Amino acid sequence: MDIRPLTDSYAVAPQITPEDMAAIRAAGFTTVIDNRPDAEIPPDLRAGPMGEAARAAGLDFVVNPVVGGQITTENVTAQRDAMAAARGPVLAYCASGNRSSIVWALARAGTIGIDELIAIPARWGYNLEPFRPLLSDLAARR
Repeated sequence: MDIRPLTDSYAVAPQITPEDMAAIRAAGFTTVIDNRPDAEIPPDLRAGPMGEAARAAGLDFVVNPVVGGQITTENVTAQRDAMAAARGPVLAYCASGNRSSIVWALARAGTIGIDELIAIPARWGYNLEPFRPLLSDLAARR
């Protein structure tokens, strides 16, 4: 498991497993957000088994499947709502952590400076520069 903190309250990770949930809880996370569509992964890593394992470990589990290159307004709203409702730190995962970083930045647009929204994920190798115009647009609407 490779947890990559973006802030004190939000981290991303590449694909995790049901067996990771106890360690995620022990690391202080309270909510896990699944940003990976079920169609991408084998049955044992789909939302059903992952959610069962998360709940058994005492974690809240949110399903917000983000299709690469097709992030929707609904994805951004769902991520923002899940972060706001969390009882503590959030861990979001997808295949590499990239989509979880992008949807986080889009959800936070207008609350954190755009340069920072791009720089924070870049520490982990995620390039959000192509999203600068969208981040600017979302920030202007807030």
